[in-house]
Amino acid sequence: MGPENQSSVSEFLLLGLPMRPGQQHGFFTLFLGMYLTTVLGNLLIILLIRLDCRLHTPMYFFLSHLAFSDISLSSVTVPKMLTNMQTWQQSIPYVGCIAQMYFFMCFAGVDNFLLAVMAYDRYVAICRPLHYTTIMREGLCVLLVAVSWILSCGSALLHTFLLVRLTFCANNTISHFFCELTALLKLSCSDISLNELVIFSEGVMLLFLPLCIVLGSYIPIGTIILRVPSNKRFFKAFSTCGSHLLVVSLHYGTLTSVYLLSSSWDSKDITASVMYTVVTPMLNPFIYSLRNRDIKQALEICVAGLTALNRIH
Repeated sequence: MGPENQSSVSEFLLLGLPMRPGQQHGFFTLFLGMYLTTVLGNLLIILLIRLDCRLHTPMYFFLSHLAFSDISLSSVTVPKMLTNMQTWQQSIPYVGCIAQMYFFMCFAGVDNFLLAVMAYDRYVAICRPLHYTTIMREGLCVLLVAVSWILSCGSALLHTFLLVRLTFCANNTISHFFCELTALLKLSCSDISLNELVIFSEGVMLLFLPLCIVLGSYIPIGTIILRVPSNKRFFKAFSTCGSHLLVVSLHYGTLTSVYLLSSSWDSKDITASVMYTVVTPMLNPFIYSLRNRDIKQALEICVAGLTALNRIH
């Protein structure tokens, strides 16, 4: 890397959330509770799926990976945000900022692809039930998850390589609570046209392609339900797809409000960012468990087993 490509800053300053000094402890307690809920809730989902053999199906296999990705996505941003709230030290090293951006993009991309894969799984289950076990075989499920991780990590790596070649000048203040790619590009005094071109090109693959898969999966599902109107069929389909649809709505709704409907970073954008980095990963375990009979039964069996062990001891 030539001298002209070396960054002139050794650290960045994260402005964090727009709050008054007196609100610091309240926000810290709130986000700490939300982060712990995210980690414990998603870990519980993973544990139940691993322990209960009835949950060893494609849908729950994908759900376990989504839960792990949600834990990782929150862990990339929230601990640093909490540290800054507590210490008022808003600095983050240059290398740490680049690493945070990379892992955030990686796990966010995995979430996008997994939601699309889960939608396809629901399509096969409802529209082609007789061929479900043949189509959604173990090898295909593993391949779909592996491709999701590879594409997401590769995309994040490409953006990282393109970013580190840029020069950052005197202004090193990021108007955000984590190192977000577009916020970093605004601080560069180099030509970012290539970065913007890649963002636009890969945005089609990482955002619109999974969204099209989701829509392409649920349109036939809705068509089948409407073709043969039946309350029993409707409630069965809703119980199967309702949780996933709610998660998809939360995920893509907040992403759209940040990256498509806003022209500059302000308090509304930061609020939307908090939604998809903190709130949505926290709500996912509740959405899937409260509306899922299998998860609730697995949880009841687990609690009953722990209670029996306590009585024995």
